[in-house]
Amino acid sequence: MANSRGNIRWGIATLLFFASTLNYLDRQVLSVLAPTIQAELNLTDVDYSYITSSFLLSYTVMYAISGTLVDRLGTRRSFLWAVGGWSIANLLHALAKTAMQFSVFRFLLGIAESANFPAGVKAASEWFPLRERALAIGMLNAGSSAGAAIAIPLVSVIAVQFSWQAAFVVTGLFGLIWMLFWKRLYVLPQHHPRITPEERELILDGQPAQPQEDVKTSIWQLLRMRQAWGCLCARIFIDPITYFLIFWIPKYLQEQQGLTLDQMGLFAWIPFVILAVGTLLGGIIPRWFITHLGWSLNRSRKSVMLFASLLIPVCCAVLFHAPGMTVAIVAIAGVMLGHGLWGNITIPAEVFPRHVQGTLTGIGGTLGGIAGILSQLSVGWTVQHLSYAPIFIGIGIAYLFTLLCVQLLTGRLGEIIALTKS
Repeated sequence: MANSRGNIRWGIATLLFFASTLNYLDRQVLSVLAPTIQAELNLTDVDYSYITSSFLLSYTVMYAISGTLVDRLGTRRSFLWAVGGWSIANLLHALAKTAMQFSVFRFLLGIAESANFPAGVKAASEWFPLRERALAIGMLNAGSSAGAAIAIPLVSVIAVQFSWQAAFVVTGLFGLIWMLFWKRLYVLPQHHPRITPEERELILDGQPAQPQEDVKTSIWQLLRMRQAWGCLCARIFIDPITYFLIFWIPKYLQEQQGLTLDQMGLFAWIPFVILAVGTLLGGIIPRWFITHLGWSLNRSRKSVMLFASLLIPVCCAVLFHAPGMTVAIVAIAGVMLGHGLWGNITIPAEVFPRHVQGTLTGIGGTLGGIAGILSQLSVGWTVQHLSYAPIFIGIGIAYLFTLLCVQLLTGRLGEIIALTKS
């Protein structure tokens, strides 16, 4: 990371990647073990939906609060508190014996994990120029997909060889190790001892001529802006799908496609790897369009978003007629690819100045979490009483509708809004 060639920012992006990897690894442990724990502790699908909703409840409430705290405390301290908190909460799951106990520990996990994306988006805006920001945040998002993918074989092996309790202990310890690297390596670019003048100039490229960090912008001022609501709609309609993919796809593959826990370790990680690939490509492809075709950031990003919005309903339709496990996994991987390409969490960093990005990302996470809680409860009821079909129909529609909202409300991406004092 400490080199003189002007690539320190990619070392920072790597740290952000692993932060999100741990964030989703810890929250995904329960999803992989859900059928095993349900069978051992006699928990129903509705019980499971209550457990996942308890996570989303605290995650939702704290998202807006943590976004504001990140803007005030800075990314360095915010990540230390957050990763330490969620690692300890994950360890506590090994002690749970009832649905209520799992719900309490999931609630604690949600409190700490809520800071990951507000802090990650802010760090990306601090360390990357505007034209590279989608790729940096794509790496942040790719870490979440990688964490979900790693969780499936890792947790399966630990649970089969030892116990499901051991899986929570082992994964919880990883976060404490990451904290040591973050505390030692993360420094803002203006204070970094090894950054080159060229890289510092590159990072500042595309920022407003007059810095706006001293401009105080209230939450209410943001909420009166249509551009903000375009960003928020991208969270309200897409975040519930994220929670469904993370919390329910492992159960779907086991219950609807007949995968055993051993087979989960062999095959079920594939869609989550594709999700990670999609989040990276969601930043790489627009950057290529900008560099090689001369497209604007707005045209580049929205072209990728449109392709993803058309790919996902096709893959959802295939799931209705999937003749077996292989086709189902391929179709789910297609949905994951499109979901990753969309990059809904990146939008605030492409429209608003840095000093409000943590706050706006936090508000979006809160509203997306509220939608996620409602969707989790409805998914639990729908799966238990009907089937997965209505859920995949809704997923197929959501992305095109959200893209329309972004187009009408947010307008052009890549043009940073100049905010005035509230």
